[in-house]
Amino acid sequence: MSDTLQSLRRKINGAGDLKSVVRTMKVLAASNILQYEKAVISLAEYYRTVELGLFVCFQGAGELSVNEKAGSNQTGRTGAIVFGSDQGLVGQFNDVLAGFTSRILENLPGEKRIWTIGERMQTRLEDNGLSIAGLYSVPNSVNTITPLIGQILLESDIQQEKGEISQLYIFHNRPKPGAIYEPLVQRLLPLDEKWYSTVAQLKWPTNNIPEAINGLAPTLHGLIRQYLFISLFRACAESLASENASRLAAMQRAEKNIEELLEDLNRVFHRLRQSTIDEELFDVISGSEALAKGN
Repeated sequence: MSDTLQSLRRKINGAGDLKSVVRTMKVLAASNILQYEKAVISLAEYYRTVELGLFVCFQGAGELSVNEKAGSNQTGRTGAIVFGSDQGLVGQFNDVLAGFTSRILENLPGEKRIWTIGERMQTRLEDNGLSIAGLYSVPNSVNTITPLIGQILLESDIQQEKGEISQLYIFHNRPKPGAIYEPLVQRLLPLDEKWYSTVAQLKWPTNNIPEAINGLAPTLHGLIRQYLFISLFRACAESLASENASRLAAMQRAEKNIEELLEDLNRVFHRLRQSTIDEELFDVISGSEALAKGN
């Protein structure tokens, strides 16, 4: 009985230690969600400024098509950038997005060139029969997102200059109210008519509409690049927020399971302990009665 009680005590202590670790991970996940959500919010004003700049350029671009404005290439493969996770305890985070990405790409014509952020996403897409052209590490903070986006844009420029890709898509999980996240796809290039129409219908905040200096083409090119940067940065930040939301949900489930386990272990422990005390009392009483009879 004593050995059983000691074993239960060790299990209770172990479960208590694990609960402390889970609580710490919950706090870290919640803190990470906050920093990535703030990063997304902070992009809103910057994106508005870029949109207004594009509005001015489109106003002066006459009847050029969207793709002529963007200088987009119309030959080559379809490029895809998929934001995944490199860490565990995220549930179906990578599996859901990998399945979603595979279905979308399957319906697109031509060859595909895929770059993944995270080894786990690379593995899942390869398991789905897709070939991976490149791999990037998942950022571990807001400060490391910008260097990653710079690498992706550089690779994208190289591929477009070579005529290797004509379309560019990004796939990522986005936080969703009432749920943890949802998979999302966005076509970055070529710029579509719907997006162009939205920008073209903007209103300049004053009555004096500015003009692009040093020529329309370089200004437009620079603004398009900023638009791509913002879109990629936001996708990465939303993916990281979703990853941590998934991890937070997993830790909440784990904490609940540990609490239930602790309740069961404590209940068994107290029952056995009480049984041990009762047995000892019975032994004392029996011994006392035997002594009394002997006298």
